[in-house]
Amino acid sequence: DLHSFPTRRSSDLVGEKNKIDEKTEADAAKEMKKDVEEPQKEDFEDKYMRLMADFQNYKRRVEKEKKDIYAYANEKLIAQLLDVLDNFNRAQEQVKSAAEEQSESAASALSEGLEMIYVQLLRVLGDAGLKEISAEEQSFDPELHDAVMSEDSGAEKSGKVTEVLKKGYTYNDKVIRHSMVKVGI
Repeated sequence: DLHSFPTRRSSDLVGEKNKIDEKTEADAAKEMKKDVEEPQKEDFEDKYMRLMADFQNYKRRVEKEKKDIYAYANEKLIAQLLDVLDNFNRAQEQVKSAAEEQSESAASALSEGLEMIYVQLLRVLGDAGLKEISAEEQSFDPELHDAVMSEDSGAEKSGKVTEVLKKGYTYNDKVIRHSMVKVGI
């Protein structure tokens, strides 16, 4: 009956001890791996958050550039139309002067027609974002005005615009043409 109990060989005991040692080593390796992976995981999360923030900033910058492109897409056209607007204004002044001298009904009708077209053109350009820079009797501002002449005008008009030679304009709050002015000294 003594032999009925299972006997263990010493090699079996050594094998079991090796299995226990392997489990302990595996657990220790897992723990070490976990200790190493935690900082790496935090580092990766930090890098991920920074990358997402950079991407969001990039998207905002691209969107702003896109808005600027749309806002100023017609700037060149508007700038070219300014000369037409100036010529229209000059013609209108000439017709008014001729109408006053000759009192002709045809000249008067032409003057009214030019006035209506001029007002319409100003309205269209204004709706597109064009604004005239007010300069007459204003303090000289090199951001808005281009001084091409000066005149002696007394102390109260010193440094002020005394005459506008060519109107200046802003387009969507950006100066696209400075007012050409005469400044008092």
